[in-house]
Amino acid sequence: MICAEDEIGLGNSHAGIMILPDELTAGMPAADYFKPYSDTIFEIGLTPNRMDAMSHLGVARDVCAYLTHHHKKELRVKQPNANGYKADNQNLPIQVTVENTEACPRYAGVTISNVKVTASPQWLQNALLSIGLRPINNIVDVTNYILHETGQPLHAFDAAAIKGNQVIVKTLPANTKFVTLDEKERNLTVNDLMICNTEAPMSIGGVFGGLHSGVTEQTTSIFLESAWFNPTFIRRTSVHHQLRTDAATRFEKGVDISQTVQVLKRAALLIKEVAGGDISSDIVDIYPKPKDKLQLALKHHYLKKLSGKNYHPDAVKRILTALGFEIVKEGMDELWVNVPYNKPDVTLQADIVEEILRIDGLDNVEIPEKITIAPAVETLSLKEQLREKIANYLVGQGYNEILTNSITNSAYFTERVLSNTVHMLNNLSVELNVLRPNMLPTGLETIAHNLNRRQGNLTLFEFGKTYHTEGVGNYNEVEHLCIYLTGNTHADTWVSKGKPQDFFHLKGIVSAVLQLCGIHEVSLTQATEADGIVLSITAQKQVLGSLHIVPTAQLQQMGIKQAVFAADISFNTLMQLVEKQRISYKELNKFPAVQRDLALVVPSTTTYEQLEAVTKKYRIQKLKRMRLFDVFESDKLGVGKKSMAINFSFEDDEKTLTDKEIDSMMQKLIQGFEKEVNAEIRK
Repeated sequence: MICAEDEIGLGNSHAGIMILPDELTAGMPAADYFKPYSDTIFEIGLTPNRMDAMSHLGVARDVCAYLTHHHKKELRVKQPNANGYKADNQNLPIQVTVENTEACPRYAGVTISNVKVTASPQWLQNALLSIGLRPINNIVDVTNYILHETGQPLHAFDAAAIKGNQVIVKTLPANTKFVTLDEKERNLTVNDLMICNTEAPMSIGGVFGGLHSGVTEQTTSIFLESAWFNPTFIRRTSVHHQLRTDAATRFEKGVDISQTVQVLKRAALLIKEVAGGDISSDIVDIYPKPKDKLQLALKHHYLKKLSGKNYHPDAVKRILTALGFEIVKEGMDELWVNVPYNKPDVTLQADIVEEILRIDGLDNVEIPEKITIAPAVETLSLKEQLREKIANYLVGQGYNEILTNSITNSAYFTERVLSNTVHMLNNLSVELNVLRPNMLPTGLETIAHNLNRRQGNLTLFEFGKTYHTEGVGNYNEVEHLCIYLTGNTHADTWVSKGKPQDFFHLKGIVSAVLQLCGIHEVSLTQATEADGIVLSITAQKQVLGSLHIVPTAQLQQMGIKQAVFAADISFNTLMQLVEKQRISYKELNKFPAVQRDLALVVPSTTTYEQLEAVTKKYRIQKLKRMRLFDVFESDKLGVGKKSMAINFSFEDDEKTLTDKEIDSMMQKLIQGFEKEVNAEIRK
């Protein structure tokens, strides 16, 4: 087969077949003539936190630390050469202004004029190809080379594109249009940090360059940027615009802020070497608030406890010093160190232990011959105890616990609700774009999912959170307990048929849960400004939750064709009420309870709660319980009338009640009902 040079890996040309000189000896090894580039490539697998190892310099630093510790050689990494750096002239000064120093704490730059943009020399191309990068031109190739050598991203601007000879680092108004190098127009957000000139933005700082400011074959002068951008801003912008570049990956993990200018000098000298030109300005270095190094204490007993090995203090200092840690102070049982800027992942004492173990070798951890393991005794908080208590009760009643997604669809909610809803900046899909402001829609999704699989009789409950906002930075999370009923109480059997679940089943299970928590007195009132039929639950003058008959329109939105009943209880409020309780005990009554029944004819609008209020108002101490056991409506009772049959239970802690005493209390109750609710005794 006759091949072009790109087909056999000897070059990039595909112009035609390779023509070899006639004087070559037939049979000689091709390598003797072509002398192809050869190198040894090490592929290193990194964990995401190891930003310090995302460069050749960082790997070399670890190798030096390993050799220093294991081979007792005091080796230190040699920084890339920037000796001899100086400005050649001041013919092209560029003014730099940083308006947003939170997003860009340090920004440095320098201009280089009279450069010639061509293909890079072969050594530089080979170096980039060996790490999987495609050579572009000598200027861009130098920035990529330096990126992988030192871990510091750089960016080169065509100086002719910098209008007004001024670079301004700032954010722009939302929805500003900007065209990036990939020729896509993007809508900027107020959090996108932009590198601008006096007229227009030129690049998205630390993420991606602009289409009209990059280096081209016609470029003769450049402005070279080296900066330290806030990782939070870079991460937010990179994810929002889906621009996962090498520069953004490094900036969002945190680069070494101390090498900003050193790397700039190194790159400027290398550009002069491969592209010619003159350094035509002093280095501009905007660094208003120098960043302090993080200081941590490493306690020797903690190191032994976590590593399982007893390290000599000198060995610890030798490893840490080789890695770039600065020993600040030594004590009898601790060591204070300054963490180097190139290790942003080291923030805790445990991280220092990990650094020591990594260099010493995890295989060298001493495993004792005998290990004693004591079973952990889990102590639940009061909140967790209450949650478990309620969950166990509901499961015992035949309910199933569910867990639904906190991220849901904004289409489920009205504009009024959405005004205080937390919207996702980087939503997973169009249907998952807000944090739920209430629990009901996600519960209905679960019900619809089960109904579509022919599971029609459902009793469900869920502990979850809702999320609310009053503006940026002002967020609130509320914990809830939700209960859902739909379908029949049970499947039909030969013994009995299931009865449809209704609102009273829901009220009953909620009352049982509240009584389980020690809350016996609650009131139900019709909620205002609510969709559908909603009753508000109040206990001890606090709104505890609500009971819902889910509106038909909401059911149709979910594709549900049967009635659904739901309760939403604020678990935060429930917890507050439970914490206020003081449990007291008393002896069981030795004397029998006496019961009386009473049928009252009352207006049809009268509620049982009103009758309860009457008994409380008249304060009959020996009345312990009352219970509604029948409601009857008939034209015979009169228009707008109904009969309510109530059972009363009386007890005396000191003696057996007589008929006379009971009759007296019943008469008092009858008089109260007649006066307060216009009741009549049904004959």
